[in-house]
Amino acid sequence: MDYFEEEKAVDIKGLTTILGGQTILNNLSFGIPKNKITTILGFSGAGKSTLLKHILGLLKPTYGSVFVLGKNLNDLSEFELKKFRRHFGMLFQYAALFDSLSAYENVAFPLNEFTDLSEDEVEEKVYGLLESVGIKVDSFFKLPSELSGGMRKRVGLARALALGPDIMLYDEPTTGLDPITTKMVNDLILNTYRKNVDRGMTSIIISHDVKVTLEISDFVAFLDHGKIVEFLPVKDFVNSQNKLVQEFLAL
Repeated sequence: MDYFEEEKAVDIKGLTTILGGQTILNNLSFGIPKNKITTILGFSGAGKSTLLKHILGLLKPTYGSVFVLGKNLNDLSEFELKKFRRHFGMLFQYAALFDSLSAYENVAFPLNEFTDLSEDEVEEKVYGLLESVGIKVDSFFKLPSELSGGMRKRVGLARALALGPDIMLYDEPTTGLDPITTKMVNDLILNTYRKNVDRGMTSIIISHDVKVTLEISDFVAFLDHGKIVEFLPVKDFVNSQNKLVQEFLAL
């Protein structure tokens, strides 16, 4: 499905994935608009995580192609894919911080690994990133175990933004969170988008949280049994006539 005139950050063409004899994604074709927030909704087992792995180039299609920022991932070698993944930032479901590293060290890690910045330049950037997501200086050198769940999410986002990604990916960012922390993460995603809109950053969210999706998304794609059954601007999605979508929205 391709409803939009906008330039695409991700363009998926005829994507089919067969794993262990089971078809996970079934001839999927749609484009994710650049510089917008797009959420991919669906029930558990719909194929959302598999789709995310394809966008990251972690899985090869059985059939079809995935174009990201104009590049056909099928054409890239493993070395080229690893380099290309620097275009992505990823906020994992449970932040996935390094347990033995402080908040500061977690955010500094990609800068030390993938850039030639000096120690002073890394420090300046890390301080700026942590402050931008609402972490106070007195928490910079705390271990993840000493931080609340919401603070770990903030640190995880700061780390994901460290290399200035073109595409931010959020994997079930509000799963298991209380309503207050959910709102905080919601606001964090929106504020991150707004701060990076001028440089064209695209946000892609994998979720089953209807309320959050409707509050922050520009576009919503609904995935069911490996197919996109609806893909609309959020204001139109809520009025979808698709029975499955209406059932999901009513939950």
